[in-house]
Amino acid sequence: MNIKPIKTQADYRGALARIESLWDAEPNTKQGDELSILAILVENYEAEKFRILPPDPIEAIKFRMEQSGLKKTDLAQYLGGRNRSTEILNRKRGLSVRMMRALHNKLKIPAASLLCETKPKKTA
Repeated sequence: MNIKPIKTQADYRGALARIESLWDAEPNTKQGDELSILAILVENYEAEKFRILPPDPIEAIKFRMEQSGLKKTDLAQYLGGRNRSTEILNRKRGLSVRMMRALHNKLKIPAASLLCETKPKKTA
C-alpha cells in the first residue's frame, strides 16, 4: 500500500483508478483498508477543489416553492405581505434577517442559501 496525499489532478485520477480496481475489496482486509483511506482522500480533495456554492437566495426560495407546491401568495406570511413577496421574487427588494429566519425555520430553506448575495435582476 503506497498511499500519499492527493495534490494534483494526476494524483486524483490515479486515486480514482485505484479505487475502481479495489471496489470489490472485502472490509477489514489490506485492500479494504486501502479503499477506505483512498475514499477519504478523494472526498477531501473533491470538497476542496470542486466546492459547490449555495444557490442564489431567490432561486432557493423558488425551488422550495416548486417542491412544496407553494404560490407567491403563500409566501406572504413569511415575507410580510403579498406585495413584498412579489418584490422579493422579482429581485426589487432584499431579504431581511427576519424573513431569512422565517424561510429557514418554516420552509427549511438552508440558511447558507438565504445569506448569499442575491444576483441582480437581468435586464433585457
